Amino acid sequence: MTPSSAYLMPTYARQPVSFSRGQGARLWDTQGIEYLDAIAGVAVTSLGHAHPEIAAVIAEQAGQLLHTSNLFRIEWQERLAERLCAVSGMQRAFFCNSGAEANEAALKLARLHGSARRVTDPQVLVMENSFHGRTLATLSATGNPAAQRGFEPLMPGFVRVPYDDIEALRDAARQFPGIVAVLVEPVQGEGGVRAASAGYLQALRQLCDAHDWLMMVDEVQTGLGRTGSWFGFQQAGIVPDVITLAKALGNGLPIGACLARGWAAELFSPGQHASTFGGNPLACRVACTVLDILAREQLPQRAATLGRRLLAALQEGLSGCPEVLAIRGLGLMVGIELNRQCPELVGRALEEQRLLITVTRGTTLRLLPPLICDDAQIDDIAARVIRLLA
Repeated sequence: MTPSSAYLMPTYARQPVSFSRGQGARLWDTQGIEYLDAIAGVAVTSLGHAHPEIAAVIAEQAGQLLHTSNLFRIEWQERLAERLCAVSGMQRAFFCNSGAEANEAALKLARLHGSARRVTDPQVLVMENSFHGRTLATLSATGNPAAQRGFEPLMPGFVRVPYDDIEALRDAARQFPGIVAVLVEPVQGEGGVRAASAGYLQALRQLCDAHDWLMMVDEVQTGLGRTGSWFGFQQAGIVPDVITLAKALGNGLPIGACLARGWAAELFSPGQHASTFGGNPLACRVACTVLDILAREQLPQRAATLGRRLLAALQEGLSGCPEVLAIRGLGLMVGIELNRQCPELVGRALEEQRLLITVTRGTTLRLLPPLICDDAQIDDIAARVIRLLA
């Protein structure tokens, strides 16, 4: 019999494991073997698997109303927009279905901003080693030549500079008068778990103010508590003009958001942007529940505490490991950079340690545990990683 996977396009290098159920930070495969989840669906299931409150809300809303057109008011969408603006400092929201779509909306805002300024060749400043999505526009903004290969010609209109380099920003401002916006991650997750310094984000905010650029922050992976605060940019004490979100917002249910304030919040008009499924009642009600739980259980603050615990355990346990070049992170977003290519560690971690991890940029083991982990689970993740690398 032909395996069912033969009917899928080969876009993923899948591990030979299929999970049948989950609970909190644990997963069980179809053979009943238990695993510890240290990636949370790549920063998606921050509240863990099968959260009873999320499950109850999904069931109740599915029995009431799943979808109406955005040509009509959607009460849960309006509630979610108000909640997100309250915690982010933004003023308006547009809802979609993914991080790439959220970044597409941000890039369209940048183009509209350039058009309003009568810039004939508008450009967006982006960073080396960044990741913003797989659509043609977001792939063009992404700083990963390997991901772009074969999809040329890429979309024009981007100026790329080194990440966390203030002088590179100032040089670009002098050399490229057509820049109308900046798109930046507070922590480059796919780029090896590299955090921008507070001074860098503050300098970027000042440059945007001086040159009338939109400061657009990609919080798709970092947002909603992952870094130890509601948003990564908040740790620098600045407020951007545009924020993009997805991943943790639905705890596994697809939803994305583009938030904006000031001039950026007024750029779209009816007919200029849309999403058929974006902001449906089910996704928005679930997202409101996610925000309820994050706030009630103080999970952003908890992520900061657990992140320090995880980093300390890894730094102590791997101090004598010659392969380890660096251990870095912010909140529950941790990277262990090795001195070699190490993609095989994903399969080895599954088989030998019953642990889910990812490897990014080929050399960095990445950990993104659920924010609901207890101390013992964080210690267990560290112990399994130490055993793996030892």
